[in-house]
Amino acid sequence: MGTLKENDAVQVSIGNQRVRYLAHTENLMMAVIDFNDGPTSEPDPPHDHPHEQISYVAVGEIIFFLDGKPTRLGPGDMYTVPPNIPHSIQLLTRHVRLVDTFTPLRDDFL
Repeated sequence: MGTLKENDAVQVSIGNQRVRYLAHTENLMMAVIDFNDGPTSEPDPPHDHPHEQISYVAVGEIIFFLDGKPTRLGPGDMYTVPPNIPHSIQLLTRHVRLVDTFTPLRDDFL
């Protein structure tokens, strides 16, 4: 893939006022997700997947839930998710941008 400019990226709607675009190599994926529907009164439903995940909060504030335990995070903060552990977020600001990395590739994102 080499390079990907934000303006050239194919943005995929993943919900009301939520979009994602991504880049990947053979074994690693990075996804930028913009949430424009905050703040929310409750967390998103928990989910899990077999992928390792590291995420960076680029814009906004969230509460991150890992296996039910909440942690408040803001710009510059990161979190990690081991495979198959339930996790979720709750938006605390109108706009949140997360940068998620996954290994192996998430075929459901392609």
